[in-house]
Order: sequence, then C-alpha cells, then structure tokens
Amino acid sequence: AIGLTGCATTGDLDTLRVQVQQANETANAALKAADEAKATAEQANVTAQQANAAAQDAQTTSAITESKIDRMFKKAMYK
Repeated sequence: AIGLTGCATTGDLDTLRVQVQQANETANAALKAADEAKATAEQANVTAQQANAAAQDAQTTSAITESKIDRMFKKAMYK
C-alpha cells in the first residue's frame, strides 16, 4: 500500500504549506472585505433612518401648513 501512494517529499509539504497559507490569506482578505461591507451597510441604514425621520417631519410640517392655509382661506371667504 505504501508503494502505491508514494511518499510526500519535503518539497511537496512546502508546496502544501504555501497553498494553505495562500488560502488563509485569501480567507482573511474576504473576511476583511465582508466586515467593511457590513460597516458600510450599517452606516447606510443609519443614513436612511435619518432621511426617513426628516421626511416624516417634513410631511407633518406640510400637513400643519396646509391646515393653516385652509383655515385662512375659509376665513377670507366668509368676509
């Protein structure tokens, strides 16, 4: 059985170590990119929430202004 599989040489082990190291480096780079993407997405979410709050405030202000204008118009019509 040993004759069929052959023996691993030091060169083979060194090649394997290099490949494992490259795979680890690639995995670490991918993890770093994923972490950066997550941070960007979280910041975008915060920005979207702020924009939503501002839009809701603007809508409320618009409704109040519209109501005031309506009352002023009705008051002017009765004069």
